[in-house]
Amino acid sequence: MRLIVARCEVRYTGRLNAVLPEALRLLVIKGDGSVMVHADHGGYKPSNWMTAPTVIEESEDGLVVRQPKSEDRLEIRIAEVLSDVEHDMGEAAALEKDGVEAHLQELLADQPHWCGEGFRLVRREWPTDIGPVDLMCRDSDDEWIAVEIKRIGTIEAVEQLSRYLERIRRDPAMADCHGVLAAQTIKPQARTLAEARGIECVEVDLDVVRGERVPDLTLFG
Repeated sequence: MRLIVARCEVRYTGRLNAVLPEALRLLVIKGDGSVMVHADHGGYKPSNWMTAPTVIEESEDGLVVRQPKSEDRLEIRIAEVLSDVEHDMGEAAALEKDGVEAHLQELLADQPHWCGEGFRLVRREWPTDIGPVDLMCRDSDDEWIAVEIKRIGTIEAVEQLSRYLERIRRDPAMADCHGVLAAQTIKPQARTLAEARGIECVEVDLDVVRGERVPDLTLFG
């Protein structure tokens, strides 16, 4: 990770245009290509940012950050550098799941059919370069399925699975990999975003998966 404290002007162009006038700011450049511009106000939220994957071009005048698959562009014109340091963060540790999520993952690994009809487990904690996806399965048509498991399915969970799918699909053999978000409860906004991105949502009853309760019967007229 690279941390730059500099007096700079920041121009963002793409879906909209925005300018941050010259001032003292902290630039955070992460190993995955994400770039954040922080001011000494605004809490934890950056004043501007660019998410990975990015292309970063550096010159004597500053940095240009752009996303290869969009018109988004972040131009940082540096007038003065006060500090420029890099830190090796090592291999990032995955966020530990809480007890419910960890238990649910174990149960669904043993019974992947609760995530989708005909699913069979290939591997738990399937590795990607930004972290492991919980379950990698095959369906009845032998298609690849990446399953992310949460206690509560949120927009952040959909974003996380979307990032995993983007990395997984870089392998030509897995270019058609589908995504499933499995959770005890899925927020309506998360379901809407998942649907827009072609990700299936599955709500899982922990008591049913554990065999402590029979599934509710659905009656068809």
